[in-house]
Amino acid sequence: MRRQLQSRIVAARETDLPGIAALAGVIWRAHYPGIISAGQIEYMLARMYNLAVMEMEMRRGICYDCLFVEKQMIAFASYGSAHIDEIKLHKLYVHPDWQHRGFGSRLLRHVEQVARQRMAGTLCLTVNKANAKAIAAYQKNGFSVRESIVADIGGGFVMDDYVMAKPL
Repeated sequence: MRRQLQSRIVAARETDLPGIAALAGVIWRAHYPGIISAGQIEYMLARMYNLAVMEMEMRRGICYDCLFVEKQMIAFASYGSAHIDEIKLHKLYVHPDWQHRGFGSRLLRHVEQVARQRMAGTLCLTVNKANAKAIAAYQKNGFSVRESIVADIGGGFVMDDYVMAKPL
């Protein structure tokens, strides 16, 4: 009989940011080849998971939450206000060894609960159009495509994304 693993979601502190950045590197390098180029993966990791950038995001009200199993951080999410009645999920990632066990959905439900507590009517996110696994997971969790966007992110790269939304 398998032992029930204890998991918990906690608000990240600045001291957790190096662990989040390291986890992001593992996840991105495992998941994104074939979706975006290796050059874009490294560019975006350097840009989005730079400790100074993450610290600034936290000071500006972006929340980072970590999901731990026992004492190991296996997933994280970041989110913040997008518009008056909307919260944006900026990031939600689960370590490849822990995927398909419900941890991503659990973390997503946690963010939805926070958004409801903040009186948001909608939770939105962006997802790469070629990221079929993530799109399917978000659709399974009640999200639908709201629009299609292409954003220049510098370095000769673009983000070709869907904006997905879920009414709360």
